[in-house]
Amino acid sequence: MKLNDKFFLRLIWIVSAVVLLVVIILKVIPPPEYKPSFIYLLPHVIGGINAVCSVLLILSLIFIKRKNIQAHKVTNVITFILSALFLVFYILFHLWEKDTKYGDINHDGLVSAAELAAVGITRIIYFVILITHILLAIIVLPLILISFLRGFSMQVERHRKIVRWAYPVWLYVAVTGVIVYLMISPYYNF
Repeated sequence: MKLNDKFFLRLIWIVSAVVLLVVIILKVIPPPEYKPSFIYLLPHVIGGINAVCSVLLILSLIFIKRKNIQAHKVTNVITFILSALFLVFYILFHLWEKDTKYGDINHDGLVSAAELAAVGITRIIYFVILITHILLAIIVLPLILISFLRGFSMQVERHRKIVRWAYPVWLYVAVTGVIVYLMISPYYNF
């Protein structure tokens, strides 16, 4: 491992820790009183970004399997940029808007016994998908960053080794992001 690699690996772990810390802080701090009007568009944009990233990740795999390295690189750079935008939009949205409750049919911020009965087992399915999505999103960020470092520095074998783990996790997080969006969007109270 070169000195440059050590620097970037440290930077990757610092960035990953800071992102995690920011997301945790967003869960505990109260939202500002003023809400910009664009905030309510962000969940839809975020869901769209996840959908596009899912497709791009599949295309990236197809390109590398066909040994089209240039298309693979370009696709991954676009996916990476979109994922970074996703993260910015996610943070902005959750700064102003706190979590929506799955099953809150009447949008009062509470899930009553009648609402629980109405959504049934889909609430459990939603939470299983959401929890795995969140946990794997935490894990995948440093994996993505390390795979980019190794890919761009043409450490092909080291890149392949980490992508073996990073790719399926990233794809799962992107796809489940779309599923979570589709499942929770009927319960938005805006």
